[in-house]
Amino acid sequence: MQAWVIGNWKQNPATQHAVNALVNDLKQTDRTCLAPSCRLMVAPSTIHIAGVSAQLQGSGILCAAQDISAHSASTGAYTGDISAAQAFDAGARWSILGHSERREYHQEDHETLVQKTQNALSEQLGVIFCIGESQQQYDDKQTLEVLSTQLDVIADVVRRLDDPTILSTQLIVAYEPVWAIGTGKVPTVDEVSATHTHIKHTLAGYHNALANTAVLYGGSVNAGNAADFAASRVIDGALVGGASLKAESFMTIAQAFAAAKA
Repeated sequence: MQAWVIGNWKQNPATQHAVNALVNDLKQTDRTCLAPSCRLMVAPSTIHIAGVSAQLQGSGILCAAQDISAHSASTGAYTGDISAAQAFDAGARWSILGHSERREYHQEDHETLVQKTQNALSEQLGVIFCIGESQQQYDDKQTLEVLSTQLDVIADVVRRLDDPTILSTQLIVAYEPVWAIGTGKVPTVDEVSATHTHIKHTLAGYHNALANTAVLYGGSVNAGNAADFAASRVIDGALVGGASLKAESFMTIAQAFAAAKA
């Protein structure tokens, strides 16, 4: 399976100048070693989507939105929101949904995420759906139970879609244990592999179109540990936070997955 390495820039960088510099650094890196085993994508802040996607035109690096509106797939009186149609028009081809920071800071619940996923798919945006357990849930050995509950969003979307087979090319799942995001704490490769196996089995049970869904790992992935995760046959790539803000570290992670999946 082809690997994905996706950079979630979150609320970074602070200036257009810094964004331009980061994109230029990415474009100047030698990516010939990645094809065809690893694809790259970055998710800039909403205000930078159009500029980043334009700069990346022809580079092979895709652009994603970090969020879209649940209220409308196109337009409406929803101050501050960006719709799936607007994100696509600005150059995004994927959207990150269900990230733990959105769940925590914006109280995004099951129905909100179902609606966002439907809105994305209706406007040809792929979905990078994030799931993950808290430190307490991990300590209480509730990880698989929590992930199954979070994946119920995808089960509901499958039931509501006229043609669920579109998910075979429009869905990526990212497992990000909340306690590992930006903390430096990292689960073992064996733990992540076991969790990914559970996720893949759960998805395949929803519809045969999901049998080969890419499942990425996120949570303190860096240039030093990427090769260990890439070596697992069930870890299909990485959703990268801080390490994606430097082209060198981001490309080192991508090269690790490209080499392992070649």
